[in-house]
Amino acid sequence: MPEHKVGTREEWQAARDELAKLEGEQAERGEEIKQKRRELPWVPVEKEYEFDTEDGKKTLAELFDGRTQLLAYNIMYGPDYELGACPGCTSLADEFDGGLIHMNKRDVTFICFSRAPIDRLVAYKKRMGWRFPYVSTNGTDFPFESLRFWSKQVGARLEDGLREAPGYIAFARENGTVYHTYTVTAPDPFVSPFFGFLLDRTPKPQRDEMRAYRKDEYPE
Repeated sequence: MPEHKVGTREEWQAARDELAKLEGEQAERGEEIKQKRRELPWVPVEKEYEFDTEDGKKTLAELFDGRTQLLAYNIMYGPDYELGACPGCTSLADEFDGGLIHMNKRDVTFICFSRAPIDRLVAYKKRMGWRFPYVSTNGTDFPFESLRFWSKQVGARLEDGLREAPGYIAFARENGTVYHTYTVTAPDPFVSPFFGFLLDRTPKPQRDEMRAYRKDEYPE
């Protein structure tokens, strides 16, 4: 017998109806939050940031690639990380490529950035099989928050991990001016792998749901 409660179809339906009420409330709240997010004031970016890319130096405005919106994700990969980027960020980034065309067709350019030098980012991108643009903020003070990091997973000192922050940062560009519009950092649920969203809907809890792996490092 399974350890979980077993019931009739009628009992399942009654419990599912109760859950549907909560899911409906959550969806309604989510729409309210989305509206509030888009009502945030836009702040002009006055500093001229310059980034190392696979195609040479680029300014923040150039990263828009001709579109009016830019969404960037900070992969936790500091200059001193010896084993690669954060496993959690890596598993999340594995899912970005599929959405690129959909975002581009909606006037949004999507990129990732890290503080590690561009040559290491290019090598890691090749290792992971990623296609999205990946730029280096090495040597810049491009803004991001600090967050404690599991230093053992990346082979870095803990104090180095404190200088990284996984999260999204959004910009808009109008009439030649770049505006910062939104930032969110972990542990906010918006900085979660999509497969986590799917696993939340499976019947059994994951024994290692708090553990992240790089896809080429799963135990046999």
